[in-house]
This record gives sequence, structure tokens and C-alpha cells, in this order.
Amino acid sequence: MKKIFTTVCILLGAYSFTHAQSTKLSAGKTEVGLGLGVSGAYLVQDAEHASSTGFAWGFTAHASAEYYLSDAWGIKIKASYDSKGWGDGIYNDPGKSTVVEGVYYPIKYVTVPVTLNWHFGPEKNWYVMGGPYAGFLLNATNDYTHEDMKKDFKSTEFGADLGLGLNVPISDRLQLFFEFDGQLGFTNIQSGFTNTYLHNSPGSETRKSGLGVGLKFK
Repeated sequence: MKKIFTTVCILLGAYSFTHAQSTKLSAGKTEVGLGLGVSGAYLVQDAEHASSTGFAWGFTAHASAEYYLSDAWGIKIKASYDSKGWGDGIYNDPGKSTVVEGVYYPIKYVTVPVTLNWHFGPEKNWYVMGGPYAGFLLNATNDYTHEDMKKDFKSTEFGADLGLGLNVPISDRLQLFFEFDGQLGFTNIQSGFTNTYLHNSPGSETRKSGLGVGLKFK
């Protein structure tokens, strides 16, 4: 994922400087966006963050709106369908008295980050963003029994959202964007249950990184 992200940034950076066109918006203007992407997620376990799970790959989709405070600063709110969870997990099957390994545990959330965005570069094409997010649990399951596991997880989680993006103008009112973002969960998502899904971990926090593409409308 890091190598792909680095390559994409280099190629898009070269394009943005050879096809420079302003994406600046003045204070008081609002920009809305729609995007799709792919992500990788895992869990960090126990209070000392001493261990982590395998990766779970998934699909994301989001809608956003950014209110510009100036041509360089804006506040963005985003509603995103996110795939989190973990891979390469275990499942204790009481019916077969065995432990099954390599189980995939997808957990779906709607996450709502609120970030402060700083736009930079000669034409303000690039931006960095950061701020808190809240995640609302939609469903949880596994690819072994396909059972509903939503009761085993808390209905909300909270953390920080950080990212880097690039806007590529298409017309005066439309632009293509590429965005890399990461989410660091601060709260335990487990719902006080005892099981072997997470090696009897007393607590787990989410981690997710993703690469997205979409359109923004001025």
C-alpha cells in the first residue's frame, strides 16, 4: 500500500505541475464531493499495543462537504461507508471441538470525520487534513460461520483521521481528486465479551488506511 501510494503521489504531482490550473476557492464557498476507494484495516490489541491482527481489505464510499475559511483553509465533514475488521483470525468451533485459523472478520461502519484542511502549492492543488471522527457500527460477521456478531462490538468508536490529497481540475466547476487517509481508533471496540476471536485480548482498537478517487463540485 505504501509503495502504491508513493508512486501515485509522484505521478499526480508531476501532472499537477505540468498542467497547472487553479483550484482555489475563496472564503465562504462550499465544495461537495463523492468518492470511492479501497482500504486495508486491522486491530491493535491490548493496552500496551503489543500485538496486532492480520489485514482485512475492503471497499469504501463517501460523500463530503468542505467550507472554505480562506483560499488555504477549510473545514470538511465527510460521511463514509468503511470496511474495517481483521484478517488471519481464529475461530473456536465448539461443534467440531477445533480451532479454525485464517478466518476473516469484516466489520462495517459509517464513519463521520470532521477535519481541518490546509491547501498548499502554487495553485492550492495539494491539501493535508486532520481531525476527529466518530464511527457507527453497521454489521459484523466472519467468513467461516457467517453469523451475526454485531452484539460482540460496541455501537460506536472514536479516533483521529489524517490524510493527504490532490485536486486535479477538469473544468471551472469540476475537479478530480485523489486522497490517501488513515484512521487511528482511540476506543476499545469490544463489547465486554470473552472469546477466542481476538486471542482473549482485553481490548482492541481499529486501524485503517485507504486510497480513494472521486469528483468534487464547486
